[in-house]
Amino acid sequence: MIAGEASGDHLGAGLIRAIRARVPDAEFEGAAGPEMIAAGCRPLVHAEALAVMGITEVLAHLPRLLRLRRGLRRHFLQRRPDLFIGIDAPDFNLGLERRLRKAGIRTVHYVSPSIWAWRARRVFKVGKAADLVLTLLPFEQPLYAAHGFHAVYVGHPLADRAPRSLDRGALRKTLHLPAGERLVALLPGSRFTEVERLLPIFLETAQWLTNHLPEVKFVLPAASPELGRYIKNQVRMLTPDLPLTVIEGHAREILGAANAALIASGTATLEAMLWRCPMVVAYRLAAGSYALVKGLGLLRIQHVALPNLLAGREVVPEFLQYRALPLNLGGAMLRLLQDARARDAQLQSFAELEQGLRLGADERAAAAVLDLLNRSTTSAGTAQRITGVAR
Repeated sequence: MIAGEASGDHLGAGLIRAIRARVPDAEFEGAAGPEMIAAGCRPLVHAEALAVMGITEVLAHLPRLLRLRRGLRRHFLQRRPDLFIGIDAPDFNLGLERRLRKAGIRTVHYVSPSIWAWRARRVFKVGKAADLVLTLLPFEQPLYAAHGFHAVYVGHPLADRAPRSLDRGALRKTLHLPAGERLVALLPGSRFTEVERLLPIFLETAQWLTNHLPEVKFVLPAASPELGRYIKNQVRMLTPDLPLTVIEGHAREILGAANAALIASGTATLEAMLWRCPMVVAYRLAAGSYALVKGLGLLRIQHVALPNLLAGREVVPEFLQYRALPLNLGGAMLRLLQDARARDAQLQSFAELEQGLRLGADERAAAAVLDLLNRSTTSAGTAQRITGVAR
């Protein structure tokens, strides 16, 4: 399997374990992150090789990504896996899936692209590339069914793994965080390009907040040691007096320990919801990417934060592109910290939304994958060689 970032690595590892529970001698290979490798995937390429986001950013890496995809295609066509699973990374995976499917290899795409948000005609691209689409969000499966494509809603693995109850005090003790302080988590993203773009805004927002609420403290989980070093250098240069603790990893536990969080739009907003952390959401694309998206009219939704998309309304405040300013973000965070009704409203909505996502996604996905594989396999009892690519 090939995972290009942590979220794809989580999904791939869960799916590997669930398939192996049913088919113990199944074999996996691809480009894997640490979780997928630990679950038994033979790595061809490291997951981070695909971790590029944004239109202009991808263009800068395009020659390397095309070479990587050609190499993987040649490998898989020679190896002839019984099944190919592409996890997320649609711009990378769908072309690969289409070529492999044309060559007679069964294909699955795990995690639907955001066809409900922009570039809606990708539903046809996905449907033609994959024999089966596995969706994580409930409103996605009907979009494929309406066009005659086979899709199964499996729920979300993050919901299955989220704790049903939290002890914030115990989490803070484990993470060596102050026990009695108001604590705000800062999550500016897991990719370097995201952090580079959003970290200065998040730090300036935190500084604004300390000017209005001097007792507040901050914690920031770094997705990797390299990001951790970059973040610490930026803090020293931009906000040296900010009461901020940088911790490598442990993002979910930090969300569980914090009173609130300022988060870059993405999977982290779902994790904050599941770990019952009230939040303010922000995001900025690179200027070139934003100009293309806006100029071509590609964006089709009003909200991007996952709790808002699931609810069909604004559950959490979100500020995008040029609205993602310290004054806006700080004001929304100050209200969240000082207004119990605002916090409770978010938490009530979080509890309701979680129920529709906690379905046993790993097992449901494994069942759908093996059903497709078994329907396409003429001989029984053979070890399946299952190959996947994850973002």
